Amino acid sequence: MSSSTAWIKPALAAAVIAGLGVTAYFSLNQHSSAPEVTFLGIKGEQITPASLRGKVVMVNFWATSCSTCVKEMPQMVDTYNKYKDKGLEFVAVAMKEDPPNYVLNFAETRQLPFKVALDVKGDAAKAYGNVAMTPTTFVIDKEGRIIKRYVGEPEFPALHKLLEKALQG
Repeated sequence: MSSSTAWIKPALAAAVIAGLGVTAYFSLNQHSSAPEVTFLGIKGEQITPASLRGKVVMVNFWATSCSTCVKEMPQMVDTYNKYKDKGLEFVAVAMKEDPPNYVLNFAETRQLPFKVALDVKGDAAKAYGNVAMTPTTFVIDKEGRIIKRYVGEPEFPALHKLLEKALQG
């Protein structure tokens, strides 16, 4: 290869890498729409997508047998209480493996102030991308787009910043 064409391969490689980077950036920063799921609340009520529209929503998949879920729940309550008057809605979705009486007992003894739902058949977890790990939390903006997915306990100061930005938008 002559010295006048030696630059072609590195330049081509750099262009390919840059193209991949741009593609990855845009695909990771696209927000997909939250699935149109109607949740069944522990009091028998239906929590419909229409009832959540126009609000920032956190959907938290959890289980009473999940130690991380139990550990994060007081901070989830604090987060909800901090932002509920600014337009935050929260749906804690118990996984299908969780016995309904355990979920009801947990919600009552801990006086959970937000909506608690049962995913008895696993349909909600499936609709949200086959959620299998708990806790998994989705933050959905006012337009119904998923803007963040947390697997495991969120970093709460960062979550609060995200919520503040979403609630202002």
